[in-house]
Amino acid sequence: MITSTHRSTHRSTLGSTHRSARRPAAVLVVSFLLAGCGGGATATTDPEPGGIAAKGGTGSPSAPAPRVSPGAAPRQLPGLGPKTLAKVPPETRQAVVVTGRDRNSSKSTVVLYERTASGWQAGVSWPAHNALKGWTDHHRAGDLRSPIGVYGLTDTGGLLPDPGTSLPYDRSGGFTIGGTGFEGEPLAGSFDYVIAINYNRKPGTTPLDWTRPLGDGRGGGIWLHVDHDGPTQGCVSLRKEHMKALLRALDPDRDPVVVMGDAAALRR
Repeated sequence: MITSTHRSTHRSTLGSTHRSARRPAAVLVVSFLLAGCGGGATATTDPEPGGIAAKGGTGSPSAPAPRVSPGAAPRQLPGLGPKTLAKVPPETRQAVVVTGRDRNSSKSTVVLYERTASGWQAGVSWPAHNALKGWTDHHRAGDLRSPIGVYGLTDTGGLLPDPGTSLPYDRSGGFTIGGTGFEGEPLAGSFDYVIAINYNRKPGTTPLDWTRPLGDGRGGGIWLHVDHDGPTQGCVSLRKEHMKALLRALDPDRDPVVVMGDAAALRR
């Protein structure tokens, strides 16, 4: 459990320790290019950085948190098969389900589910982008596919001030990005808000941390971040107002995870 005192201390530690230890800007850019997503074919600066599965458009600043739908709730997360469900920790009561259109598509939908006494309640469905070439069961650095799996959500950050999340938030200039994406769209603002996905990263650290438990070859820097109206290198991107709503809704006491992959893979 992360108390308000712990959260405050953790933020202060992240802000001072990681910023003072951060690499020079030139090294940052190289590291992001080698290991992250969010950049595009012609990106020239700061495409992004980033565990193994582990517990752990512009919109209105007053966008509400995802709504919970009334009515009967399913006992299991819908759209998921037994192998995927088995990876969701029993203590998890929040699940961000990212469903890709198909194995090779860069478009997907995101729904935040909340587990209640009566079952899993679904929030609204949000459009999203994932990696240019779709999805993979064995992500490698530079393969332009998003990793399929169930991963913890423990750490957040961004270029802009904390919008009101209960998770540790690292505000830093290290989230600055420029250049253009795969479809020529500007990348500026993509990292205004980010949520680190615990694929090949060390949970409990700023999203800018470069620790790669599986090695650099397995990629990293897989985030939920602000959509730039085009495919990513490996991340999942949402419209700005939806990222703010998701950040406000996630609760560390509910052990949130992301369940992500193409629809066929998630049904296994």
